Amino acid sequence: MNLTPTTTPKSGRRTGALLAAATVALAALAGCGSQDTADRAAQGAVKPAEPPARPVKPAAPTRQADRGLPGMPPLLDPEDVYAADRAGNLSPVVKDFPSRVYVPNTESDTVTVIDPKTYKVLRTVPVGHQPQHVVPSWDLKTLWVNNNRGHTLTPIDPKTGKAGKPVDVHDPYNLYFTPDGKYAVVMASLDRQLVFRDPHTMRVKHTEPVSCYGVNHADFSPDGRYFIVSCEFSGELLKVDTARMKVVAQQKLPFKGAMPQDVKISPDGKKFYVADMMADGMWILDGNTFSKPKLLKTGKGTHGLYVSRDSREMYVSNRGEGTISVFDFARDRVSKKWKLPQGGSPDMGGVSADGTTLWLSGRYDSEVYAIDTRTGAQVARVPVGRGPHGLAVYPQPGRYSLGHTGIFR
Repeated sequence: MNLTPTTTPKSGRRTGALLAAATVALAALAGCGSQDTADRAAQGAVKPAEPPARPVKPAAPTRQADRGLPGMPPLLDPEDVYAADRAGNLSPVVKDFPSRVYVPNTESDTVTVIDPKTYKVLRTVPVGHQPQHVVPSWDLKTLWVNNNRGHTLTPIDPKTGKAGKPVDVHDPYNLYFTPDGKYAVVMASLDRQLVFRDPHTMRVKHTEPVSCYGVNHADFSPDGRYFIVSCEFSGELLKVDTARMKVVAQQKLPFKGAMPQDVKISPDGKKFYVADMMADGMWILDGNTFSKPKLLKTGKGTHGLYVSRDSREMYVSNRGEGTISVFDFARDRVSKKWKLPQGGSPDMGGVSADGTTLWLSGRYDSEVYAIDTRTGAQVARVPVGRGPHGLAVYPQPGRYSLGHTGIFR
């Protein structure tokens, strides 16, 4: 706190101002101990405390563990993990990047680049075999194309749109980053591993074997200390300790033939939502207790989950019926459902920087869909390569990326 007055015409006034400011500062510190006492004092029910006779021992500093994973940037709002993702709130790192939609075509071994303003294809970039997702790096500077069966990651410079030299990474079905930016986490689906790597060089730092099949999607707790992972082929969920890089809990979903997909945390951080394309809905569970989840039906082939820019709703793609369900967080229910004209297979994607457009890949239809988030109307269908999957809208608001097609904090 700066106790120096802005003007000091006389030394007496300067000394008086300093003493007055110091008195205010002491009163403020006394109020930090109890909100109830502070409130009553403000109403005149409590007299200001007398100055202590001896120096008061300062309170113990808050431990880093209480604030979250060491090195993780603190949340802007403890009540909303998505507070940094407001419409147009672009980081200085990305503010000059052109707005583009990057579509990995798993059967064409290409990435289609679309101008979201004109809905025109600008270029088609050759990449490795079976690209699954386009993933923004933790520092927001690179887009990584996950060439699953080509066993490489192709870096794309989002400023120029040019692809760089591929990096050897085995079985990169999906890619995440720990909230402290310390590790990249490769979802090695067929290898049955979570591989923690250097986020820049992609050198292996730790390999965590898993007993489930098909690790694919994840999201992190508000404090970053753990993350929940879906296992597609065995219908299971994992809880992973971020700092220890260890699986600490595992459970089977209570549905025969369950096939969990995308994972998202609620804005208040109290619930995790897991899309299940065979159960036709979202599993809802408490991540802290890792309790038995409950199923909320949303539509056939539930697949992708995307939070609106105001943190009020979540868009749920139902790949098996060509619809998007809109889930209302406050009301804890699906409030509306949008149907694509002429049908389709809405899969993975993201929300535009201004929040007005939801972009989704058409997995089985060699196209992508642009949907107006205010009305649910389809505004464009753009032809792309075969088997479009985890498309990324970039840039998006946020300070850093946790991976997938764009999970930002």
